[in-house]
This record gives sequence, structure tokens and C-alpha cells, in this order.
Amino acid sequence: MAEKMITRTEDLTEQNIVKETNLQHIAIIMDGNRRWAKLRNLPSAFGHKKGVDSLKATLRACKDFGIKYLTVYAFSTENWNRKQEEVDFLMDLLAKTIQNELAEMHENGVVISFIGDLSRLSPKLQEILANAVEVTKNNTGVRLQIAFNYGSRAEITNAVKKIVESGVKPEDITEELISKNLYTANIPDPDLLIRTGGELRISNYLLWQIAYSELLILPEFWPEFNKQSLSDAIKEFHNRQRRYGK
Repeated sequence: MAEKMITRTEDLTEQNIVKETNLQHIAIIMDGNRRWAKLRNLPSAFGHKKGVDSLKATLRACKDFGIKYLTVYAFSTENWNRKQEEVDFLMDLLAKTIQNELAEMHENGVVISFIGDLSRLSPKLQEILANAVEVTKNNTGVRLQIAFNYGSRAEITNAVKKIVESGVKPEDITEELISKNLYTANIPDPDLLIRTGGELRISNYLLWQIAYSELLILPEFWPEFNKQSLSDAIKEFHNRQRRYGK
């Protein structure tokens, strides 16, 4: 009997790995902007701006590799506790990034959505975000979810409240029903969660959705993350065995 050929991960293209493993959704905790800047004696703002470049490169790489969903953690419910100057800068950075990049993302077929409680944002910023969602809603490319003013415990709490207010009986509450009432309804759970910056925690991010996600903690800071980083992460995912408790 002929000996079965074993395909090595390094011999596979990213596109082939994505198809073979059915890797659809990557979630990222974009950590390390401030530490990257501090190591270079630069203000935090420089790290956040460089982080935008990394997100743009990652989004393009997702398109090249065939990743259908990308969810990124941009601003948590706890980030309001930072200095007001930095909070104001992050709000302005989001507004300017969406305005400056919307045309290109739309041209490339990106579908933009935001998960989190946007009611605390300024009316002007809410208008900018709503416009981006409206402009790109019929696209068919990578679906980009930006978690802004997001906290997973708040998300789950709000989902339960919605279910109770709708009059559902306790015995009729299912995991599927809870999932349908989360911000990520109609989006498959992440297959892979990447955290840059080396911290070994989840930070209140997609706690329900990542129940069976593969976790990958990288030492590099987010401004250092690029297309090659994503390629390496996809190849690492290929080497994992997903058993789902079996």
C-alpha cells in the first residue's frame, strides 16, 4: 500500500489553510499601542495612530487570505477611566479613521458594523459611524466588526434583559436565543482569538462567543502586527486540534 503523504503547514498557502480548517472568523485584542510608543519615548497618540496602520494591513490581509469576519477590540467600557485627553483623542481618531478610510473600504467590499453601547458617544460620532454602516451594508467582502465602548458582561446582561422584557418563559431560554440577542447576532463565533502585547487575559471581550475559540497570545505589540503576523497566526491555527470537549 502506498504510504500516505503528510502535508506540512509551511507547504500550504494561507488560502488553503483557511479552506481546509474552515477558518471564518478572527477576533483580535489590539493591545500594546501605548507600550510601543513608550519604548520609543513617544506620546501614546503615536502608538494609537500606528495601530490604525496595523488594522488597515490586517484587514487587507484578511481579504487576501479569505477570512470572512474580523472583529477588533478598539475601546472597552473600562477605557473611559483613562485620562480625558487620551479618551478625547481616541474618539477623534475613530471619527477621522472612518471618514478617511471609508471610501477605500467600501471599494474593497468591506462591510462595517460596530458592537457595543454607542449611546455614550457624541451625536456627531454616532452619525459618522451610522453612515459607515449604511454605506457598506450591501457589500460582500470581509465583515469588519469594531468593538467600541464594548464590554462582554454588559452585552450579556443587556441580552438577558431583552429576553425577559420580551416575555419569554424561563424554560424557553436557550443558548441560541441568548446568542441571537447579543451584538454579534448572525455572526459566527470566532474560530481564533489573537491578543497582542503578551498579556494573559481576555479583558471582558466576547466572553460568550469565544467559548471554543483557539487562543493565541503574541508578545509583539499591536503596532508591530502585520500581514506576516496574521499569516503566522493562521498557520499556528492549522496546527491546533479543535475537539470542542469531545
